[in-house]
Amino acid sequence: MAASGKLASFRLPPLPTVSELIKLYNLRAEKQLSQNFLLDLRLTDKLVRQAGNLNNAHVCEVGPGPGGLTRSILNAGATDLLVVEKDSRFIPGLKLLSEAAPGRLRIVHGDILTYRMDRGFPGSISRPWEEDPPNLHIIGNLPFSVSTPLIISWLENIAKRTGPFAYGRTRLTLTFQKEVAERLTASTKSKQRSRLSIMAQYLCTVHHRFTIPGRAFVPKPEVDVGVVHFTPLVQPLIQQPFKLVEKVVRNVFQFRRKHCHRGIGMLFPEACRDALTEELMCKADVEPTLRPTELSIPHFKALADVYAHMCSREPLLLGYDFREELRLKHLAKRRGMQTNTPQAMPPSPEQPN
Repeated sequence: MAASGKLASFRLPPLPTVSELIKLYNLRAEKQLSQNFLLDLRLTDKLVRQAGNLNNAHVCEVGPGPGGLTRSILNAGATDLLVVEKDSRFIPGLKLLSEAAPGRLRIVHGDILTYRMDRGFPGSISRPWEEDPPNLHIIGNLPFSVSTPLIISWLENIAKRTGPFAYGRTRLTLTFQKEVAERLTASTKSKQRSRLSIMAQYLCTVHHRFTIPGRAFVPKPEVDVGVVHFTPLVQPLIQQPFKLVEKVVRNVFQFRRKHCHRGIGMLFPEACRDALTEELMCKADVEPTLRPTELSIPHFKALADVYAHMCSREPLLLGYDFREELRLKHLAKRRGMQTNTPQAMPPSPEQPN
């Protein structure tokens, strides 16, 4: 009973419902912004529970919109909630919530893609990376149009321990289109295995918590929505720079139905592609006829480690982009010329000792 009384002390005072606020301020979801409102407070409460215990927690909510999820976060006991909202139409309704929860809700009218979250909370909440995560959470019902670029940006922040991860291993609870949620959590040999699977799982423990049916949103999207929880790992499963890992993974999956050596070959200039691809596959001990979806995180670790060594031997390799080489070849053809000049000097395979 005591616990129930403590929880009740966090409840917001009576307020207009989210639906009433939408009517009051004449709010409509903007299709071009991929906005879909989640109005059922039972579902927003369930989503917030996936973040864990928010009692006295610091929270950043991404894109609060009309404030349904915001109410659930406050009712869960967050002591400091920072909301970042790009759409000015929602600011008056959020100010109403702020007045109902004095000192607990801060509003930033801005774009989460550029907001400096490392300046949003006191440094005193920081925890060493090797210890338990800080009492800081990122929660959001993300617009579909920004969800993938945003999570890639945050994954890079995790790798560099910058942005919201300057405070430690900050946890995230976010919504994605169900297909994207399945990609983020897909295991080896799964049809949904993708670049996102590898990039997320080498840096985080990732769980697809539950699925929200599309009919629960207003307006109803054409797809269902997955709720995904991320906890950064103490040690990444691949110990190489984020951009290098991303380049290897991106090249492998660009030919997802082909054998993996096809995509790996695109890491190298055409003049030396076959020899260097063979060297990379051999030293990484990866079977060239495996499909990209069959490659495990240890496979990608081996590929990234060997590729990093090859780049240290031939630094121009890291900046090589096969698309640029192809563009130059097409340009030369249009000019009636032939060129054999690759973007990078073709390195020779390393000779065995």
